[in-house]
Amino acid sequence: MIKSTIRFMAIRNIAFAITLVISFIGLGSLVAKGLNFGLDFTGGTLIELAYEKPANLELIKSELGQAGYPESIVQSFGASTDVLVRLAGEDPQLGNKVAEALRKIDADTRFEVKRVEFVGPQVGEELRDQGGLAMLLALGGILIYLAFRFQWKFGVGAVASLAHDVIVTLGLLAFFQVPFDLTVLAAVLAMIGYSLNDTIIIYDRVRENFRLLRRATLIENIDISVTQTLLRTIATSLSTALALFALLFFGGDSLANFAITLLIGVVVGTYSSVYIGATVLVWLGLSSEDLIPPAAKEVDERP
Repeated sequence: MIKSTIRFMAIRNIAFAITLVISFIGLGSLVAKGLNFGLDFTGGTLIELAYEKPANLELIKSELGQAGYPESIVQSFGASTDVLVRLAGEDPQLGNKVAEALRKIDADTRFEVKRVEFVGPQVGEELRDQGGLAMLLALGGILIYLAFRFQWKFGVGAVASLAHDVIVTLGLLAFFQVPFDLTVLAAVLAMIGYSLNDTIIIYDRVRENFRLLRRATLIENIDISVTQTLLRTIATSLSTALALFALLFFGGDSLANFAITLLIGVVVGTYSSVYIGATVLVWLGLSSEDLIPPAAKEVDERP
């Protein structure tokens, strides 16, 4: 069995060096450039337009660019005739100005302005803070869950793996200045769940193999466990990637950043489950004794 096993842990030190370099680059991008927060976090104006016929979102975005609003976000809202336009600015007349500009470019298209709302920067700041708190609480909950479900060393490995995933993903988003809005935040949280699922499957196999492979060392156990779950990991990653590519190419601008973030997360999460989550177990010296429940104390019932 050992001969047919892929020796993943043989290059764990090289993989860790690469991990450090990538993580520092990610942190550097976050510090130097920062995240490109979208209107959900920085504040702006939301305009709802109701068209008589199904709206062409790409055409509307192009027309807004011609009208002097190149940074606008255009997405459908419920029905195909309802469109949401997000713009930076606090002008109460911005909705009328946008409608007038669109009518000048294409007088044949009929629509009306249903509502104009302004989201202030204070609301955006609260959303940003609550989003960060949600990620911290998710990591803390994962650590506690795995400490009870498996053993505290598994919890440390999982949290280290997820912290790496978040740092690298946010670093790439900052480096390429991908707009960071609520959909991207949702993708980051979904990425945490995806990566955690992959890590737990490997951990469960490692724990099971401690019982089945009594003579195997920890490194041999991890190599065998990762090899046994490899086909499942490849199938899951590929099927997820295919769905995300479909969203990227056919989902429009409103879902493009969501798909890009999750695609990064799939690659980074698969890597970290092996070369961070499993490697931490080696550093902490996990053994079969760690998985044996403590013996119950005998109670002396003599008077």
